[in-house]
Amino acid sequence: MQRTYEVMFIVRPDMTEEDQDKLVATMEGHVATAGGTVKNVERMGKRRLAYVVRKFQDGIYVLMVLEGDGAMVKELERRLRVTEPVIKFITVRVDEEQKRMAKVKALRDAKVRGKGTRAAAAEAAAASAAATAAEAAASAAAATTEADTAPASV
Repeated sequence: MQRTYEVMFIVRPDMTEEDQDKLVATMEGHVATAGGTVKNVERMGKRRLAYVVRKFQDGIYVLMVLEGDGAMVKELERRLRVTEPVIKFITVRVDEEQKRMAKVKALRDAKVRGKGTRAAAAEAAAASAAATAAEAAASAAAATTEADTAPASV
């Protein structure tokens, strides 16, 4: 079953641009050989770490969005663990969150902006009351015209 994952890893801050390209290319190759696809690669640049990791205070962040199964993720994580320039990584499954967000967006689109289901029900009741009042006014007007045309019996 194809699922969507985000893999963020941090590499050493002293790594050159060519070495970063090579590392990302090898990771993409590992994903492809494991039966997955890389949807997006985002290089977030050099940032300060929250705490010292392997004697580094800075790191270069890379975010990869992948599509594949659990075995592919397991193999990629194993490769990241043994790759020396990678100092930290995390994998998050995001397809369930995307599905939930799509459902919430569909519910929001179904409602009129600023008017929830209660407001819509109140509007429908007001429209129904207005229609009933219009019918009552029309029947009253018809009754008055009948009374005007009737002969007086004096």
